[in-house]
Amino acid sequence: MSMTITVPSNTSPLASPAAPDAAALALRAVHRAASELRRGTPVLLRGAGQPLLLAAAETVGAPGLAAIAALARTPPVLLLAPARAAAVAPTPALRPVQGEEAAIALRLSAALFDPLALRSLADPTAERLLPEGARPERVPAPAGAGAALALAKLGRLLPALVAAPVREGPGLLRQDLLPVEAAQILAYPAGAATTLRRVAEAGVPLEAAPDARIVAFRAADGGIEHLAILVGRPEAVPEGAPAPLARMHSECFTGDLLGSLRCDCGPQLQGAIRRMAAEGTGVLLYLAQEGRGIGLVNKLRAYALQDSGLDTLDANRALGWGADERSFLVAATMLQQLGIGRIRLLTNNPDKLAALSACGIAVEGREAHAFAPNGVNDGYLATKAARFGHLLA
Repeated sequence: MSMTITVPSNTSPLASPAAPDAAALALRAVHRAASELRRGTPVLLRGAGQPLLLAAAETVGAPGLAAIAALARTPPVLLLAPARAAAVAPTPALRPVQGEEAAIALRLSAALFDPLALRSLADPTAERLLPEGARPERVPAPAGAGAALALAKLGRLLPALVAAPVREGPGLLRQDLLPVEAAQILAYPAGAATTLRRVAEAGVPLEAAPDARIVAFRAADGGIEHLAILVGRPEAVPEGAPAPLARMHSECFTGDLLGSLRCDCGPQLQGAIRRMAAEGTGVLLYLAQEGRGIGLVNKLRAYALQDSGLDTLDANRALGWGADERSFLVAATMLQQLGIGRIRLLTNNPDKLAALSACGIAVEGREAHAFAPNGVNDGYLATKAARFGHLLA
């Protein structure tokens, strides 16, 4: 089914900011809640049954755990993604998980209700610091557990959260406990993508493309920016002429900036710019979705797991993330904001073709964009082909 993005009529390159509407306020509430979790501060999840106190297992300290213990109606549990839960609690009490389960809840004994123990449970790369004989047991997950893990992911945290329903009674919910609605969390990815607006533009001559511009985009929550690198005038290609080249490139600090040999991101980035310059026009969407959407810190954790024998896909799953957490609606919104409705896509990933087409972009062809293995990334490229379906042959 085709999906068309609707944007407001005020889409001038540097439109003045308007007063935030309800959708923008909802996005900002989720952004603030994710930031609180990153700081180790508990937040209050509402709208999915009994309100839940939440704290990120990798950042919460003794004060945050004390606050949860004081306000909890029942003993706290640890919410984990199914793959991670199966690794930390391989007991008969942990039945084989079903594909539709968004989160698994594990009972936390007093010995496990500790910052160091929680980090060991959350992070497969952390030093094993669990008390002797302490093994978590599976219990029913509370309503809203899936939204809770989604909030941790939005904060680029490991999807591992301490959760407890709040005790009822006057004065128990302190004013400094930030509330967030489950529905707002689940709607956040699409909302953040469709509210992207152009906020800055400048000519930036590049070594391989002197006629280049960079346009910055920011969502209504004020979060991290995505960038478009325009070579020539792809927005002015006339009908009847071949569609301009385009590439969706997820940022890669290690490959793009440092020249890491573990991936092919750096050669793909520079190769795309060179090819666009040779054709005289093109657009490269530089998306803030490091590590297929898991963030740089988690990508480094995944690298550590790969060094112990896992491939790219299994390393991401071991951390509790999906194989690919990116949103390509971001790219479609950027293209529409730029006035580019048809493209030839530089990619080896068929999922990108389908995603852009579903969002209303006319993809008039795929241009192969493969680079030879370098002796270090051979296994990485083989995994791309065999398990992600990339067209590298």
